[in-house]
Amino acid sequence: MAGTTKLRRRHRGILASFVLLVIVPIAVTAWYMFFIAADQYESRMGFAVRAEETKSALDVLGGLAGISSASSSDTDILYEYIQSQEMVEHVNEQLDLRTVFSRPDYDPVFALPADSSIEDLVEYWPSMVRVYYGSNRLIEVRAFAFTPDEAHRLAELVFQEASRKINAMSAVARDDATGYAAEERDKAIARLIEARKALTAFRIDNQIVDPEADIAGQMGLLNALQSQLAAELIERDKLAQTSRDNDPRLEQIARTIEVIEKRIGEERKKLGVGGQGASESGDPEQGYAEVIGKYEELLVDLRFAEQTYLSSLSAYDAAVSEAQRTSRYLTAYLLPTMPETATAPDRSILTLLVAGFLLVGWFILLLIYYSLRDRR
Repeated sequence: MAGTTKLRRRHRGILASFVLLVIVPIAVTAWYMFFIAADQYESRMGFAVRAEETKSALDVLGGLAGISSASSSDTDILYEYIQSQEMVEHVNEQLDLRTVFSRPDYDPVFALPADSSIEDLVEYWPSMVRVYYGSNRLIEVRAFAFTPDEAHRLAELVFQEASRKINAMSAVARDDATGYAAEERDKAIARLIEARKALTAFRIDNQIVDPEADIAGQMGLLNALQSQLAAELIERDKLAQTSRDNDPRLEQIARTIEVIEKRIGEERKKLGVGGQGASESGDPEQGYAEVIGKYEELLVDLRFAEQTYLSSLSAYDAAVSEAQRTSRYLTAYLLPTMPETATAPDRSILTLLVAGFLLVGWFILLLIYYSLRDRR
């Protein structure tokens, strides 16, 4: 039979360590949690990113416009944005967060020092604004503050800034979708303006509004001269058969034929048929064939520029219409609540957690002590 165990010095040391390492810290923690720690009020809100896709007129024949959830990337971006420094800075511009988070007179554990930097504020932010992201792409935000009104206001500002961010993302997406089409439209407009300027300059330089109409008139004159020449030649042949060689009428008809042929030659030169002639000043005249060729070239450029402009305008309108049919926005399934009772800090749970960690740590130290003692 084993003898009665006596209380030794190591037992007193173990008991003293238990008191110092477990009982005293638990008592201090409980005292701080229940008598020092300030009440925190919680305002909850929940929202989701939605994408409204309005169908075109042709698509409407097959069904109504639909509303679907946005891609997971949009929700992921918003989840990270709510916890970012940019969000903290925007909210701080509308609500003095340093004053709000340092509201208690003395709470060094849960309150923020009044002279904190922006980095301290960003580090403290997740403890007061907690974001939960569900598998169904729903985001829930729980905003904490030391007064009910400030908690509610903080939740509202977070929702407003999240809405502003998603609207900015939608605007960027619309600009990206229409930017290339707008650039091509502007190029087509510039090309059309240049083509019209070139055609106007050509008409001014040649003093011709429509070369095609002008050449049609010249051709009519040439045909009339050729008909008149044919008639005079027939008349000359008739007189040659019935009159003498020195008949004055033959001489007159010959002069008339000579004048008509000269005029026909001049008109052919204008049309560019008989080579280039010369003006009265000795400068070469531009033939109608060259003029009409240049005019048709400019006209083809103008028509191509007009078709390009119409195509680019249609593409731009289609891009704008497509961008407007798809828009993203936030829809709140839970509006910011107005708290009435403090829900944080959870004093009992925190005290029990501290007690549990202290007990586990003390037992580990005790096992280490006996392990080292047994090796002696």
